[in-house]
Amino acid sequence: MEHTEGRIVPVRQNHPHSGRKTRPFWRKLGLDIKRDRYLYLMALPGIVFFLIFKYVPMWGIVIAFQNYSPFGGVSHSPWVGLEHFQRFFSTTDFWLLFRNTLAINVLNLLFFFPLPILVSLMLNELRSVIYKRFIQSVIYLPHFLSWVIIAGLTFMLFAKGEGLINHLLESMGQERIDVLTNPDLFWVMVTVQSMWKEAGWGTIVFLAAIAGADPQVYEAAKMDGAGRFRQMWHVTLPAIRSVIVILLILRLGHMMDVGFEQIFLMYNGAVSQVAEVFDTYVYRNGIQRAQFSYSTAVGLFKSVVGLILVVVSNRIAKKFGQDGVF
Repeated sequence: MEHTEGRIVPVRQNHPHSGRKTRPFWRKLGLDIKRDRYLYLMALPGIVFFLIFKYVPMWGIVIAFQNYSPFGGVSHSPWVGLEHFQRFFSTTDFWLLFRNTLAINVLNLLFFFPLPILVSLMLNELRSVIYKRFIQSVIYLPHFLSWVIIAGLTFMLFAKGEGLINHLLESMGQERIDVLTNPDLFWVMVTVQSMWKEAGWGTIVFLAAIAGADPQVYEAAKMDGAGRFRQMWHVTLPAIRSVIVILLILRLGHMMDVGFEQIFLMYNGAVSQVAEVFDTYVYRNGIQRAQFSYSTAVGLFKSVVGLILVVVSNRIAKKFGQDGVF
């Protein structure tokens, strides 16, 4: 306060933040658009792609809460709330789909996910560069074959009547085996297909992570008397542990997603009780029966479960001292 001609006039004090400019939102996130403008320009096509083909179509999930009609469109279709979800959870199909999808994914998690890690560790131990490159090329090739070709090869090998394997068994005096129409072997068959097709391609990430390991650590391990196996266990695996955790978290996000094409091509009436999964169920109800709202509700359930699994597994990974995905 100060006195001016008998009056008390309050003295205006400057706020400690009054002279500071408000930082833009992207600066608070640690982004500098002006400095990194060329990098953002290079990323622009990818950003536009994801906006158009990934985020804009998400508006379509609103039909899961409507009785969608193609003639009325989204804006004129009546809202029904959670009716489609209640219908889906109350049917016996839900538990059948849940069991089949979960069983196939658990088998993939137990056998398919560790296989690229083991193959990468073995390839890393090869000293001959030429032999290593040859093995890599051979195991990469199945990745470039479509599931139609994989299914065709499976039929040619294991068909009970004309399959090559059954012809060989019969020539050796053995009984023919029924693989394609045996419900007890369906889950094993699709798991082996996935392992053969994608295990080699999955080694790329792990080999790149192994290449980034510090050579001095290997030298120190050798000086301490560690053999090849000890170096693999105490040096190589810890070097790629963060990559393994991240890929495991992402894999858990697909626990409700088996893959439509593979299951659809191997599907037949004899194995329908073990082959029907969420992806084929959505196709049959959404495309063949034109139940768009109902199939969208099923797909939304899959996505929500995947999101929950990613968030939970990411938090668990961080509690154990790992970086996680986010």
